[in-house]
Amino acid sequence: MKRLEKVKGTRDLLPEEMAKRRWIFERIRNVFERYNFHEVLTPTFEYTELFKLRSGEEVVEQLYAFDDKGGRNLSLRPDMTSSVARLYVNSFQNAPKPVKWYYMANMFRYEEPQSGRYREFWQAGVELLGSDKVEADAEVIALFVESYLATSLKEFTVNIGDRVLLDEFAKMISVKDDIGLMRLIDKKDKMSREDFIGALKEFGLNDDGVKKVLALVDIKGLPDEVLPKAEELFTSEEAKAEIKRLYELVDLLDAYGISRWIRIDLGIARGFDYYTSVVFEAIAPNDLGIGSVGGGGRYDNLIEVFGGKPTPATGFAIGIERLIPILEWKDLIPEPKLRPDVYVVPIGKDAEVKRAATEVVSTLRRAGIKADVELTGRKVRKALDYADRLGVPYVVLIGKRDLEEGKVTIRDMESGEQRILEKENAIKEIVKLLGL
Repeated sequence: MKRLEKVKGTRDLLPEEMAKRRWIFERIRNVFERYNFHEVLTPTFEYTELFKLRSGEEVVEQLYAFDDKGGRNLSLRPDMTSSVARLYVNSFQNAPKPVKWYYMANMFRYEEPQSGRYREFWQAGVELLGSDKVEADAEVIALFVESYLATSLKEFTVNIGDRVLLDEFAKMISVKDDIGLMRLIDKKDKMSREDFIGALKEFGLNDDGVKKVLALVDIKGLPDEVLPKAEELFTSEEAKAEIKRLYELVDLLDAYGISRWIRIDLGIARGFDYYTSVVFEAIAPNDLGIGSVGGGGRYDNLIEVFGGKPTPATGFAIGIERLIPILEWKDLIPEPKLRPDVYVVPIGKDAEVKRAATEVVSTLRRAGIKADVELTGRKVRKALDYADRLGVPYVVLIGKRDLEEGKVTIRDMESGEQRILEKENAIKEIVKLLGL
């Protein structure tokens, strides 16, 4: 029979890998909930129309789209923002504002697999719906920074851009297809400078337009260095108001105590067309070929596109498949402990001995101790060899003679020392030995 392989762009995650992922998710979840965000989960598949409404017909090429048995055209979710927006429109438009939701879920995109990019991948993200204030932007960006810090990552920056300023820039250089220009700017970091210039010319810009775009994307750095340059470049009233908003945002982020991780980069466009104001992304320097490890921004028009009342919103998603390799590369994830703390071994085939072993392992587990019991009928020597291979610190041996006397033997696997204790006292001794 032909051996079946996993589907291209997917992975089998073994216990060690799952333990590392759980370690990351637990720390991020803890931060999300400290900020009073509440977990939601939407269906894995939605009507394809949902994603077309947000991103247009061209998005279908990146979707796992299919017709179900009822003839309905469905797609596996490529992100959660659209699904969360649909959920909000369906049931929560009259809920008290702001609505603060978070999610941790798998997504699917039909893209060519590469470093840190798979066709099935996981994201942890938040959506804050119902506030158009700069305080909401600051809250979400602060949470974004704190989430990475919770995973022990310290060397990264959160680069903040602004779609309003990019739109104003497109007007300044008389570009009619501003979305096309945004998409091109968004891809600049994946090209050499020469290729980027060539793409700008192919887009239709003359030498002067290319020069201005290059000048724009070079405006990046610390806020107090960049924002004055932005004030010189942009003269429209709308742009001035947006720059003022950026000043307010930077001040609030300083109040959150996270200024050291904040940069301004006016060349950030972000890939999705629905962003309307502040956009941001996290970059952690690495030698793995991984770029952004997460991003987000403000999207004040999306709820209305999905048929809801006009509702301002902002949020972000952290790419877990990109974050994990960087944390591993920096040796920031603790090695998972997959072994039990105690291994219980019944000696012989006597039913009462087996029952006693079951009672002991159950008592240990109820006491909060990670414990296992011999299940394959190994003899003592092979059972001890097995425990040694796993690195189990303590083994409880239960034999018929000991059992008749109400005792068990505790073996320290590192020293080889064995002690015979009353069965009732053995549990207390193990708890003491483990420091619990």
